[in-house]
Amino acid sequence: GVLGSGDFARSLAVRLVCSGFKVVVGSRNPKRKANLFPAAAEVTFQTEAVKKADVIFVAIFREHYSTLCDLADVLAGKILVDVSNNTEINHHKESNAEYLASLFPACTVVKGFNVVSAWTLQSGARDGNKQVLICSNNQEAKRIVAEIAQVMGFTPVDMGCMSSACEIENIPLRLLPAWKIPIFLALGLFLCFFTYNLIRQVIHPYIREQKNKLYKIPIEVVNTTLPCVSYVMLSLVYLPGVLAACSQLYYGTKYRRFPDWLDQWLQHRKQIGLLSFFCAALHAVYSLCLPMRRSHRYLLIETAVKQAVEKKMTIWVEEEVWRMEIYISVGIIALGLLSLLAITSLPSIANSLNWREFSFIQ
Repeated sequence: GVLGSGDFARSLAVRLVCSGFKVVVGSRNPKRKANLFPAAAEVTFQTEAVKKADVIFVAIFREHYSTLCDLADVLAGKILVDVSNNTEINHHKESNAEYLASLFPACTVVKGFNVVSAWTLQSGARDGNKQVLICSNNQEAKRIVAEIAQVMGFTPVDMGCMSSACEIENIPLRLLPAWKIPIFLALGLFLCFFTYNLIRQVIHPYIREQKNKLYKIPIEVVNTTLPCVSYVMLSLVYLPGVLAACSQLYYGTKYRRFPDWLDQWLQHRKQIGLLSFFCAALHAVYSLCLPMRRSHRYLLIETAVKQAVEKKMTIWVEEEVWRMEIYISVGIIALGLLSLLAITSLPSIANSLNWREFSFIQ
């Protein structure tokens, strides 16, 4: 059974029907909403839908839970699956699932499917997050809902008792929680190196020689800053591992807990490494764009004019040519190796490698 007729309820009904379940949808306006659901799903009034189903997905907002109180007698003994989310983290003192359980004490409430989007339900488990986080105080109810999720093509994850519902409801509202510290770290490094390069390449020549080189800020200064950030970020990926090894050697055991700062550092290594690759990739793009600048063309014309005035046939310098060729070649190889490290850090790739293969790549 599905109570509700919104986007998520429709997507849920479609997925359930495609997975072979017999679905009945409860709506306050069944005639108006019937054409929005698949033909195999029966759309009827909420009372009739509740009577015909043993497992009922409550796909309505928390504010509307009280409208179901008239169905309390019919809902008694049923399994209610709460799929709702909040608009803010910890918006209420108790989770939506706990609130629903307090309204219907004769029912068994299971929290689940809230981390799965309507788009994922429509597209199937092949597109989007496959995990369905489930929690409840009733083990049998969790088992039944987990089996439904498996038949639908998802991977059920048991998150324990109902007290975990608040944590599960906060997950869709978090914005890149594991990336905040690495991103701030990268921005801080970028700001420091950018300031240094700005002083060195723009401000210093202006003060000493009265040369206006402000045009260097958008491309050259940024391009000089990016590899500095990338190198430091890459070193910060491997440094905590060395510190952890030194700590284990010093204390003579690997079972002693690391300090909190080192533990957090170790957990953010993948994000730091991917940001290092991002900066390196941007540096490569910026470097390729250097000859496209109008200032570069002016400098070429100026050099050509000087050469014509001085009647020089060639300004070829063998050493500078070889130095630049080798520099660019090594840079391309380095970016390729860093790309390999970045790719193998992705879960889908890392899971296909055994420990020896992963260590070999590292």
